[in-house]
Parts: sequence; structure tokens; C-alpha cells
Amino acid sequence: MDVVVRQAADAELEAVADLRWRWVRESSDEPLPERSAYAAEAAAWARAHGDSHVPLVAVADGEVVGMAWLAIQSRVPSPRALERRSGDLQSCYVVPEHRGAGLGRRLAEAVLDEARRRGLEHVTVHSSVEAIPVYERAGFRANPRSLYADGAIPER
Repeated sequence: MDVVVRQAADAELEAVADLRWRWVRESSDEPLPERSAYAAEAAAWARAHGDSHVPLVAVADGEVVGMAWLAIQSRVPSPRALERRSGDLQSCYVVPEHRGAGLGRRLAEAVLDEARRRGLEHVTVHSSVEAIPVYERAGFRANPRSLYADGAIPER
């Protein structure tokens, strides 16, 4: 099967949102909003945030079967560069029936390509333990200078 990985078209944003709903449903039995209502609202959110969140998709036979997002953040100016931005790979997901074919890696590579095209300084990803090898094959590596605080920052 031929799969194309590219930036999502506007008409595909509800399908992308539907993948996000499906992903949460796969991993939890918590109550969720009605699927089509969520997809419409999340697609509207994506349209409103297109300058900071770039959706990429894997499309097989005209169907969106995977997604990954490049979230772009402005950074504090430096004397070397007033305009600085970095990225974060978010919400990389492939439907179960298409897993194991390298689509997660291809989506991560597409995010990195888009980040390079936009001149971002670096891209981070927060991953499950199981997905770390996928991101490493795409070009990510561990960085001893990165720290992570989970949840809310405690009061001092």
C-alpha cells in the first residue's frame, strides 16, 4: 500500500481530530465528548492555531491513517538572533492496522523536515518508553541538558 506523508489539508483537519479522539479512546475508558462534535471543534482549533501548530498526516488510499504535530514556540531574543523559534513534536499517532510499517518514523521525519524548513533551532518530543526507538530512528537523541517537570509546578 502506498502511503503519503505530508502537511494536512484544511479538509482533513476533522479526520486528524478524529484520530486524536480515537487515540484517547484506545488508552482510556474515561467519558469523552461525542466524537463528531469533538472533531469539528478540534478542527476549528487547528485552523485558529495554524501559525503555531502544523499538522502532518499519513494518508493511505485517501484515508488519514496517522498524524503528528509540529508545535512552534517563540524563544527569547539573543544578541545573535532576535527571531528565534523551537519546536515540539506532539500527538504522533498511527491507527493500529497501519502500525509496524514505519509510519511513525516517517511522520517524525516529516516534522523534523518541516522544522528545518522553518529554521527552528531544535525540536523536542515527549515520548512513551515504547516509542523512543521510533523517534531515535527518525533522528532524535537523548540530551543530558534537558529536564522535565511533570504536572503543575509546586508552590514555594
